[in-house]
Amino acid sequence: MKHIESIQNSLIKNILKLQEKSRERKKQNVFVIEGKREISLAIKGDYKIETLVFLENVVSEKELDTFATENSEIISVSKEVYQKIAYRNSTEGIIAIAEMKSFSLKNIKFSTTAPLILVAEAPEKPGNIGALLRTCDAAKIDAVLIANPKTDLYNPNIIRSSIGCLFTNQIATDTTEEIIDFLNKYNINSFATTLQNSNEYHKEEYTNATAIIVGTEDTGLSLAFRNAATRNINIPMHGEIDSMNVSVAAAIVIFEAKRQRNFK
Repeated sequence: MKHIESIQNSLIKNILKLQEKSRERKKQNVFVIEGKREISLAIKGDYKIETLVFLENVVSEKELDTFATENSEIISVSKEVYQKIAYRNSTEGIIAIAEMKSFSLKNIKFSTTAPLILVAEAPEKPGNIGALLRTCDAAKIDAVLIANPKTDLYNPNIIRSSIGCLFTNQIATDTTEEIIDFLNKYNINSFATTLQNSNEYHKEEYTNATAIIVGTEDTGLSLAFRNAATRNINIPMHGEIDSMNVSVAAAIVIFEAKRQRNFK
């Protein structure tokens, strides 16, 4: 088994580049995962693990076997090296390099005639994206569609903030127009969260094929989504502000839809 003790090692330098630069991830078609739970969820999501880097005395050989996939290269590193590449303040002693998967709309498959979908338009903050993915995992919805993403979904901050739910959701990215066409193709009712010409969210029915569409807190939803929606909906608020965090808003409507479906 290979062992690395120098932070000047080419693999270590490459891991740092993959963590920091989206263009390097796209160029090499790989990304970095840190943490036992996150790596386990990636494997469950059929991601191929190319390389495992671990700290001896922290990760056992038995554990390594559960984190490796076919032909994974396993490399031990010194504490100094691991601290250099660890993205978190606290660590579990293991980091993986995994192959990317395509987030194409063509890959989205439904096992029901009445899927429940979240559409998020132009999300930018990794923390918000991670929170949205955690909500969607908790509700076990059928797909997450992201229109015009402003952030690479393999950004380490998204993986961290989603606690690995990037790997547990069925996800696709595309333009607003392509996603609207996709929803129309599958006869999915779309409910756009917006203040304009909208009905209170709890007065609508979400038991048929449903897409809940959320925009950014700063600019809201585009006119294209609002015009294409089956209905516009709002969340009644009684304080001084007229908007809330996008992940919170999405959770409120998603779980109302799940309640109407008897949480199935």
